[in-house]
Amino acid sequence: MNELPSRRRVLGTFAGSALATLAVGGTATATTPAAAQTYSPPAPRTRLDLNSGWRFHRGDVAGAQAPAFDDSAWNALSVPHTWNAQDGADGGANYYRGVGWYRRRVTVPAALAGKMLFLQFAGANQVADVWIDGTHLGQHQGGYARFRFGATAQLTPGRESVLAVKVSNAHNADIAPLGADYTFQGGIYRNVSLHAVDKLAVRMLDYAGPGVYLRQRSVSATSATVDVKATVFNNNSTSRSSVVRVVITDAAGTIVADRSSTSQRIGPNSGLDVDQTLTIANPRRWNGLADPYLYSAHVEIRDATAGTVTDVVTEPLGLRSFGLDSTSGFTLNGKHLSLHGVNLHQDRADRGWAESDADHTQDFALIKEIGATAVRMAHYQHDQKDYSLADAAGVVVWAEIPLVDAITDSDAFTDSTTYQLRELIRQNYNHPSIVFWGIGNEQRTDNAATNELLEGLAAIVRSEDPDRISTYANNLGADAEVAGHADTTAYNKYFGWYGGSYNDLGGWADNLHRTEPERTFAVSEFGAGANPSQHALNPAQPSSGGSFHPEEYQALLHEASWKQLAARPFVWGSFVWNMFDFASDGRNEGSRPGINDKGLVTRDRAIRKDAFYWYKANWSTAPTLYITSRRWTARTDAATELKVYSNASEVTATLNGTSIGERSSTDRIFHWDGVTLRPGPNTLTVSASIAGVPHTDTVTWTLTAS
Repeated sequence: MNELPSRRRVLGTFAGSALATLAVGGTATATTPAAAQTYSPPAPRTRLDLNSGWRFHRGDVAGAQAPAFDDSAWNALSVPHTWNAQDGADGGANYYRGVGWYRRRVTVPAALAGKMLFLQFAGANQVADVWIDGTHLGQHQGGYARFRFGATAQLTPGRESVLAVKVSNAHNADIAPLGADYTFQGGIYRNVSLHAVDKLAVRMLDYAGPGVYLRQRSVSATSATVDVKATVFNNNSTSRSSVVRVVITDAAGTIVADRSSTSQRIGPNSGLDVDQTLTIANPRRWNGLADPYLYSAHVEIRDATAGTVTDVVTEPLGLRSFGLDSTSGFTLNGKHLSLHGVNLHQDRADRGWAESDADHTQDFALIKEIGATAVRMAHYQHDQKDYSLADAAGVVVWAEIPLVDAITDSDAFTDSTTYQLRELIRQNYNHPSIVFWGIGNEQRTDNAATNELLEGLAAIVRSEDPDRISTYANNLGADAEVAGHADTTAYNKYFGWYGGSYNDLGGWADNLHRTEPERTFAVSEFGAGANPSQHALNPAQPSSGGSFHPEEYQALLHEASWKQLAARPFVWGSFVWNMFDFASDGRNEGSRPGINDKGLVTRDRAIRKDAFYWYKANWSTAPTLYITSRRWTARTDAATELKVYSNASEVTATLNGTSIGERSSTDRIFHWDGVTLRPGPNTLTVSASIAGVPHTDTVTWTLTAS
């Protein structure tokens, strides 16, 4: 047989993961480099990109898995791809949810003969069946996790084969999410690749995880201890003797720790887990935005008889400790860190979910620009690229599974949801940016079945990864039972949008903290919609479902919300909903059908809304000087105001070349009331010195007769 798949005050003082459910196998002997040595890992693995050359048909077709099937009339395309890029964001609420077929030819290079071959899909929503030359490799359920199928028996190096994939995004009562406020886009919307590895290698089918798991213990300024688990698999028909070597290098490639196991025999078509412990002296710690330093952990598998390296897996290692306190909030490496940031969806204009690596990179550049220290990757497992970008940027991550709104009370739904959680944890186990595992969002029914599922999910986090923190996003009352299973609870609070006033947030937090002083909690969502082409001076609260969502109201809500949150360090984190506008086909509001417009940046990434610069002025150390309402260029009222966001101490303004005065501010908002525009174009210019460097910003507003 070939490799087969298979409420606290202080929390999570270690980083990394335990993977406590895996068996321990083997012993280890340590070696420490006597002098500075560099290490370049061998590269015995081969990865072949399979993104190009696909044929696609929207709809079900009988027999399309057969190699002789004629697909010449199908559309030619590359993946990532979704069939809902357009109809999933037009406000019709009737986007296509059904079957789509993909086919392509694959020829494995003859030089890979004798290797184990695995097909990898980084994401397909939400049920995918895969065939090679008409042989069914398997089915994957769940739209967000990476998955792999062994294909050694079906692919013959040097010979062309036909790969066929049937994907369905139809509603399925057995698979989470059942419903949510976003478009469930169908297709192979992430990368596809083929991987060739030696028959003696790190396991590839452990929930499609890396097969190497790094657990940190006792991380301090003077020492860090790392437990390394390697899951080795022997796909040979005879026993093999193997040695596992672990090499940890710094960012320059210099070895800081090196250890090898004793030789161990692995039976044919069987596996062995090898645990080793390494210590790093005087580690440079992963310290958020200030210093997101990364080591690398390289795991070599050696054939002990031949003395050859048969496999190498390299994983990021960011050494840090963290914790929560009900009074002082979040700490990183023993020091308080304000976790302020955004929620993130995988979606953009014209491409939908089919984002490229460059798209992900642009998104994190904007997140870095705004100065966010944390990101909640809502409401599902994101592409590996996002987590890697967060590692490199020093952004703390809340990762979560797609358990949203409701459940099906069935064994099939429970099994699918728990499987998705194990996929999330194992595939992302080694990312130092991830601190929180989210077990669900906004369950609408606080009943026995829902709570039994949530309790089971929290238990899985504790068994798979007892060092990180489980969390849950609650939209019911604080006394709801659903809020009591995870290690900590967060709340989705839309004061000033779905009811109440935006001045209510602080009072709500104070009341919860006073009533339950030992509870740790965050605000997982808050925000308001904004159409950057709609404007009003000091607008009243608009209807959340109405057609008028002025940009200025969103800014007012965020001004008030952040001031209240910043004054309450016991709220361990706050996450703006949302970083970017995104597709939600059932919505029709703000004169933008099919779009949830609560983003700080438009869906095409072209416009940073005013509220974006409010947060940049507060969160980022970069010089910020920004005139608000700048897109309100056509004016019909002469009387207006000038409002500026800046991290300067004083700002000077001129109107049509004439000074209208200097303002100082203690809250990064600078106001000039009683500004009167003249007929025709009006030029407003503001200037400030920030860190000794002069900065200016200019807008032109044109007054015409009403």
